[in-house]
Amino acid sequence: MKTTRTILLCATFIGMATAATAQLKVNPQLGAAFTDLSNDPGGVTTKAAIGYQLGVDLRLGDRLYFQPGAFFGRSATVVKLSASDTTAIEDNLIRTTAKLKALVGYDIIHGDHFKLRLNAGPTYEALLSVDSKDDKIAFNKDDYNGGSFNMDAGLGLDLTILTLEGGMSYGLSNAYKDQGKLLGDAKYFTYYLTLGLVFGGGK
Repeated sequence: MKTTRTILLCATFIGMATAATAQLKVNPQLGAAFTDLSNDPGGVTTKAAIGYQLGVDLRLGDRLYFQPGAFFGRSATVVKLSASDTTAIEDNLIRTTAKLKALVGYDIIHGDHFKLRLNAGPTYEALLSVDSKDDKIAFNKDDYNGGSFNMDAGLGLDLTILTLEGGMSYGLSNAYKDQGKLLGDAKYFTYYLTLGLVFGGGK
C-alpha cells in the first residue's frame, strides 16, 4: 500500500510538472526605452533620450496568463536648467535600474503561429546608479528615491518564435526624495519597444 501511494504521488507530481511546463513560455527581450520626467518646474525642462533595456518575461497560462519578468536598464533623460533667458546648462541624466514585473496578459488573437496580446500590471524599478553624460550637472544618487512603483501596459505580437512589444510605464512614486528640490514631485514616464524570442508553451 505504501509503495502504491508513493507511485501515485510521483505520478501526480510528474503530471503537474508536465502540465505547468506545457503552459510556460519564456520570452527574452532586448530593446529601446525613452524616459522623461513629469511636472517640470519653472526654469527646468526635460525630454526623453534613448536608452536600452534587456531581460526576460515568463508567461504562465494559455490565452490568459500571468507575466512576471525581470529587466536591467539604462535610461537617459535630457535635463536643461535655465538660469536666465540667455544662460542654460544641459546634460543627460543617466539611470541604471533593475525592474521587476507582475503583469497579467491576454491574447486578443490566439493563433498557433501568430498572437496579438495585451498586458498590464504593477512593476517596481530599483535605482542602481545615477550618472551624467557630460558632467555639466552634478546629479547625485542620494537625491533620488531608491525605487519607483509603476503601472505598465503593453501591446505585443508573436510571429512564430519572434516577438515585438511596445508599451509604457507610468511612475507612481516621486523621483526625488525631497519634493522641493530641482524637479519637485517629478515622476518617471517611459515608452519602450523590444524585440525578442519566445520558447515553450507547446505551440
